[in-house]
Amino acid sequence: MKEARFYTMTEAGVQCLLCPHHCRIQEGGRGICRSRECHDGKLWALSYGIPCALAIDPVEKKPLNRFLPGTYCLSLSCTGCNLSCRWCQNSDISQVAPEEAERTHLSPADAVDLCLRRGLPALAYTYTEPFTWWEYMYDIAVLAHGKGLKNILVSAGYVEKEPLREILPYLDAANIDIKALDDAFYRKYCGATLTPVLENILAMKAAGVHVEITSLLVTSLNDSADTVARLCQWMADNGLHDVPLHFSRYFPRYRMKEPGPTPAATLFAARETALSMGIRDVFLGNI
Repeated sequence: MKEARFYTMTEAGVQCLLCPHHCRIQEGGRGICRSRECHDGKLWALSYGIPCALAIDPVEKKPLNRFLPGTYCLSLSCTGCNLSCRWCQNSDISQVAPEEAERTHLSPADAVDLCLRRGLPALAYTYTEPFTWWEYMYDIAVLAHGKGLKNILVSAGYVEKEPLREILPYLDAANIDIKALDDAFYRKYCGATLTPVLENILAMKAAGVHVEITSLLVTSLNDSADTVARLCQWMADNGLHDVPLHFSRYFPRYRMKEPGPTPAATLFAARETALSMGIRDVFLGNI
């Protein structure tokens, strides 16, 4: 364990300030992400240094199609997520506590050394929600930059401004998942809110981070032409025409066994809509 950042003490325990949930956690309790626990009046990052997944991936798998194309990166993940998407593709590691998943010990220095020994140009923080293991990601990212490596964030972007501001100087690229440009959708299906995600994308772009956006089109929920157009309009209104946009195909997972996979025709139609609205780079995933 490592003492967490971004919290305040309360009479009954602590209040976490890492993400907009602002979880109030009593002694012995954990936040929504399951990876931050109140113990002895302090907040502890339980998954620090114990990743549950390590892999060498093509950078295009993140997906990033316009950042270091054709290269591979060291992907790592710890358990935890501050969203609860009903269709989560990685629920076996994102929706569990650290002790409920297989894991290994890997210090930040060892992670960087592993990347260097494999001759990889970048590390990717991915598979779950990296902001829920912010301390581990931050320590690795600082060391990685000192060795000339790039840092890639794959995230839902649901984090408070201060934690994002602190790690921004060490982020080189990010793929952020926008569930739908609809706050009610976020609240009903993901247990979160939309505005912080949009604000954080704009903050990353303003800081010079290479940003790409993914939208998983869930059959009959957020795959309508109108929903796709709202997302593209927001991108256009904010000068994000050059930001690569990925539409990804949904498959039944986790708590959603129905409906079936997104029809391929729906994804092709979404791509045409985006291109017609001035989004210059549009890619389709999972098909």
